Amino acid sequence: MNETVLVVDDEERIRSALRGILSDEGFRVVDTGHAPNVMELIARESPAIVLLDVWMPEMDGIELLRRIKSEQPRVPVIMISGHANIQSAVAATKLGAADFIQKPFSVSGLLASIARALEGDSAGPDPSNPRGLSAQLRAAGRKAICAGAIPQRTVARSIVTGGQGLHTGLKTGVILHPAPPGFGIVFTSLADETAISVRFENVTDTGYNTTLTSGGRSVRTVEHLLSALHAFAITNLLIKTDDEVPALDGSALEFCKQIGEAGLTEQDATVEPIRIKHKIMIGEEGDGLEFIKAEPADHLIIDYTLDYPKPIGIQQLHFELTSPDAYTREIAPARTFGFVREFRKLAEFGLASGGRLDNLILVDDDKVVNTTLRFPDEFARHKVLDLMGDLYLLGRPLHAHVTASKTGHSDNLALVKAIHASLQS
Repeated sequence: MNETVLVVDDEERIRSALRGILSDEGFRVVDTGHAPNVMELIARESPAIVLLDVWMPEMDGIELLRRIKSEQPRVPVIMISGHANIQSAVAATKLGAADFIQKPFSVSGLLASIARALEGDSAGPDPSNPRGLSAQLRAAGRKAICAGAIPQRTVARSIVTGGQGLHTGLKTGVILHPAPPGFGIVFTSLADETAISVRFENVTDTGYNTTLTSGGRSVRTVEHLLSALHAFAITNLLIKTDDEVPALDGSALEFCKQIGEAGLTEQDATVEPIRIKHKIMIGEEGDGLEFIKAEPADHLIIDYTLDYPKPIGIQQLHFELTSPDAYTREIAPARTFGFVREFRKLAEFGLASGGRLDNLILVDDDKVVNTTLRFPDEFARHKVLDLMGDLYLLGRPLHAHVTASKTGHSDNLALVKAIHASLQS
């Protein structure tokens, strides 16, 4: 291997441990506890990667990161901290850090982070199309609805965004890292190596959001991000976050924009979309009744009927997932909504603490009180957004005609379980 790793940390015991670990893996290790000479070392040693402590006594590690990326932008930097939080990770990643890991780190986690950085996670956005979807992504979307197996996909480079959790009210963020074929979609944190795979068996709460739990750790409000991943048929992704995915503006639009800017990588392995062989019904079908069903189709088709008291009323939406562009245009901008009277009840359960006037549609008994609707039927469109996110708990794209009436997260999960059971028979 013989690639050089530069370790910058003021603690000798950390440097010593990293020298041993990395030398055993075949790396050449150069280390220093003196931050001011780092740029000189980079120029002289030409490291393949830098491991940089956030807390350096002579120079702020974040400021040093900024300098490295300014003067040596091609050198990947992994930030290390004993006092990490997702906001620090988001800030460092926005400045160009390849990853952010917390002490004490596991050997496997460290080596995985180094491997990702060395594989080259630096593809930039298409400068001719800075906010839209590239031709590559449109082509990928067309392949996703074709018959037969489709390529597994991941993002072409890391994506980072920060915001506030809708239910916890805490500042949070997500970092989406490319992942290898067969990896799946997995949530993890900075603080430990607990992995929460996106699968319906890990769902522990469907009240007002979808929550995943594994190993004693939970991540709330995953449905908007999963909905965007479903639309783009992204099958492999490592997601670093805290206890809740940020609400952003209450929709999935920003996730789509960032995926569009980053681009997709089609991988050597393939995945077979889930195809429904016969009708699967949850509930009793009929006008005004609550039910959800799935029937055979050659791509994902959703018919949704929403029925709320005025001022929302009855809304019906037909959507076909023909491409990521169609989703980004028709579904992703639709925001979550809530009623003024419900916020008091949610507060009693410790939920909706992050509900603000700019991240949801707020409705009272007479009107929408805080915004102008993006679509006349934005409420139904958001229900389709949530449904697509919950359907991705199956772990791969779904080809089916789904019809739903007056349903929510718990009904969606019931359908997912029934679809999975049908595949076993």
